[in-house]
Amino acid sequence: MGSATRKALAGTHATLRALGRAELRVAEDVLAAGRVIGSSKQLRTALTNSEADAAQKRALVEAVFGSKLTADAVRLLTDLASNRWSDSTDLLEGIEDLGFRVASESAGDAAIDAELFAIERAVASDSGLELALGSKLNPTDSKVKIVDRLLAGKASPQTVAIVNHLVQQPRGRRIGELLRQAATIVAEQRGFQIATVTSASPISAAQLDRLVQGLEAQYGRALRVNTIVDPAMLGGVRVQIGDDVIDGSVASRLSSLRQKLAG
Repeated sequence: MGSATRKALAGTHATLRALGRAELRVAEDVLAAGRVIGSSKQLRTALTNSEADAAQKRALVEAVFGSKLTADAVRLLTDLASNRWSDSTDLLEGIEDLGFRVASESAGDAAIDAELFAIERAVASDSGLELALGSKLNPTDSKVKIVDRLLAGKASPQTVAIVNHLVQQPRGRRIGELLRQAATIVAEQRGFQIATVTSASPISAAQLDRLVQGLEAQYGRALRVNTIVDPAMLGGVRVQIGDDVIDGSVASRLSSLRQKLAG
């Protein structure tokens, strides 16, 4: 990610804070605009053109989306477009990031990060479902119908909107990766990080509490913990927080030993 993109992302977050309100419809509009821009090379090129000034880009967004989207969505998108982006891929990621954050803000107390994690685990345990949601050969409309059928009455509208967007605009990414990234963005917007704890057998509540307290002290912020039981680990615990991995599993130690012996 280039410095221009990091600065642009900071700008979009500031715009959302300045808005002072968030509605699901606005999140849906921002994500829908991202899909339109993603399908149009002409729009992507114009919005990432380093020679075009901010006013030109704002005018373009107004012309394309002004009469179709909510006023708040257009405001967010015009401010986003006025920033400089390193390339069109980063622009689309920025729009997606913004849409997920608006959805998170609009969700109230709904734990949409936990819902996204549950969906990711369901997909990971069902190869047929993963193929149906991730295959390029399966029409987008069919994927959306699967999501609606899978989540109707079981997940918050915000989660449904996020997953529907992901299956419509995967941009070459696997569905599991998409769900984890979305959950990370949602969690960050709410002021915490996600820690995924994998163990060979279930961890007791007391053990988990001690682990979380230690990790929160180390990372200096609140953590939301997701747990996975994987007998293939044999024993020990593996913790992932963002890009950081703390691997104390027996399987990992055996693998390391094998590598040393082979060397």
